[in-house]
Formats: sequence, structure tokens, C-alpha cells
Amino acid sequence: MKYRTLGRSGLKVSVLTMGTFTFGGAGAFKAVGAQGVSEARKLVDTCIDAGINLYDTANMYSTGLSEEILGEVLDGRRDDVLISSKARMRIADGPNDEGFSRYHLIRECERSLKRLRTDHIDIYHMHEWDGVTPMEEMVSALDTLVQQGKVRYIACSNFSGWHIMKALGVSDRSLRERFVAQQIHYTLEARDAEYELLPISVDQGLGVLVWSPLAAGLLSGKHRRGKDTPEGSRQFAGWTEPPIRDEEKLWNIVDALVEIGDAHGVSAAQVALAWLLTRPAVSSLVIGGRNEQQFRDNFRAVDLELSEDELKRLHEVSKLPVIYPYWHQQQFASDRFSPGDWALHRDYIES
Repeated sequence: MKYRTLGRSGLKVSVLTMGTFTFGGAGAFKAVGAQGVSEARKLVDTCIDAGINLYDTANMYSTGLSEEILGEVLDGRRDDVLISSKARMRIADGPNDEGFSRYHLIRECERSLKRLRTDHIDIYHMHEWDGVTPMEEMVSALDTLVQQGKVRYIACSNFSGWHIMKALGVSDRSLRERFVAQQIHYTLEARDAEYELLPISVDQGLGVLVWSPLAAGLLSGKHRRGKDTPEGSRQFAGWTEPPIRDEEKLWNIVDALVEIGDAHGVSAAQVALAWLLTRPAVSSLVIGGRNEQQFRDNFRAVDLELSEDELKRLHEVSKLPVIYPYWHQQQFASDRFSPGDWALHRDYIES
């Protein structure tokens, strides 16, 4: 396993993180997976043996059951690993059962600690934007949790660029804890994060954790053009995240992944993951799986090195349109680009 520093912090995280989205299977989450304690223990053991030191969950995954299972599985070895969890999403029907309010965040953190059987969460993510609660209230609540020792680092997930900058501005102005990372969706099929989120990460020192790096399995090579959806997959069970806006482009990407994988004697999934590990600010990829073999296959992506020609081919088949104001900046500002600017433009300036 390889390790990278998480953003501008001093924390080292494995380049692969174990996701526990499939633990529990309560309600709608059954479409993704329904692993109980016994199955989860085997998968966690496999990941620990491979050197993965970060385990990601959330209070709303199977309405807390994912955290409970992870807490039981890690009991007795909690100090050897890092835990990431999240809050913000609606978890019940009450008026304060969602959002960034001080009431909700502190209550949910304390509930997560009990389910996880631990006294602290290493990385606590704000799971989604809340435009109702004042940003000052969210930042103050998170700072309190850090000062109390219940949280080590704070982060966000699924924020837009201006949301992140607003939060960082409030933190800096009030001399309170600031985000060290963001967890985002970013794949060869969905490169939207390159417009704002990766440049912000480079400029502001945020580590990037990537959720669903294989686009819910669509980039694994198991899904192919013109073939039926594989039985047992998330899509077969009706899962619709992430949305696919250009199916032809998706299959062109998959074709390239399969061909490059065949040339290396590896899976398409390994190629997709290896590409992500070359991207700016990326610290770790959150991988999930239904069985040990899926995890073991993903592990091998860590040592896969893609050639410049292969990287160029993957870029060409997956590149974004250069929208405004970026095309204008390319024409008139490229001689004064910062490292954050180049996080986007390095691939597009010569295209």
C-alpha cells in the first residue's frame, strides 16, 4: 500500500480507502449491498491486511447500521486505523433531523461515536450543502467538536466551489478549524470536478477523497456496450447514481479502459483507478465491494503505471468541453496561471 498526506494536514492516508456503503442493507441501501457483521469482518480484515488505514462510513448509511457494523468489526483494533464519517443528511422525520445546525451536528456526532464504539472520529465530513443554516454556526459547531476531542479533522462532501470557499472564508476569518479535505464524485466518465473542485483543492490545500471512483461499477469492465446489465450489480437492482448523461461517451471510455487493461494484463477497473491516482490533489479513492476478490483486484491498481500515451488516450475519450470562463482564460490568462489554474488547464490547454 502507498500513503499520501491529506491536504495541508499532517495526516497520512492510504491511497485506497475502504467504503462501507454496503454494510447493513437497510431500506433503499439494500440495492447496493446488505453485508452483515460476518461478511463485513472478512472484508475489513482483507483491507487491513493490504495496508488500508482509512475506513469510510456515514450516519445515514442504512440509518446508522453501517456505523454499528464497522464499530463492532473494528472493536479491539480501533487505534490501528482511521475512521471517516459524515453528517447533514436527513436521518429521521423531526424538524432538526438534518442540516448544519449546532444542535444537529453535535447530536449526530455523539450518536455516531456510540455506534462506532470510539471516542473520536478522525475525519468528519459535512455530507451535503445546507444553504439554510448560517455558515458561522456550522463552523463553530465543528470547531467545538474538535476542541472537545470528538473529531480530529473536518471536511466536506458534495459542495460546489463557492460553498467551499465560503466555509473556508468563515473559518479563516474567525480563526476556527477549516476543512482539510473534500470527498467528491470524480471519474473518467464524470470529470466535472475539474472545473472548480480540483483547482480549489490545489489552491486551498484540500485533500481529495473520491467516492464511487468506478461510477458504481460502470467502469469496472463488467458493463459493456450492447450487453445486458449484469445480474447482481447496483444497476440491475435499480440504483441510479451517478447519472449517465452521454451513454455513447461512457461506452467509448469503457472500450479504452478494457483495451489498455488488456495490454497490461489487468482489469479495466484497475486502469480507471490508476488514472484517478494521477490527478491533482487526489489523496485516496474510496472503494467498496461485495466480495474479497473485488477488493483484491482494486488493490493492484496502486502499482499500475500508465504511460503518457495511455493517459493521453484516456483524456481524449473523456475530456470535458472547455466552458466559459475557462476558454477565455486559456486565450488571455495562461501566462499568469497559478498551480490551481493548471489543475484544470494542464490537460486542456493543448487540446
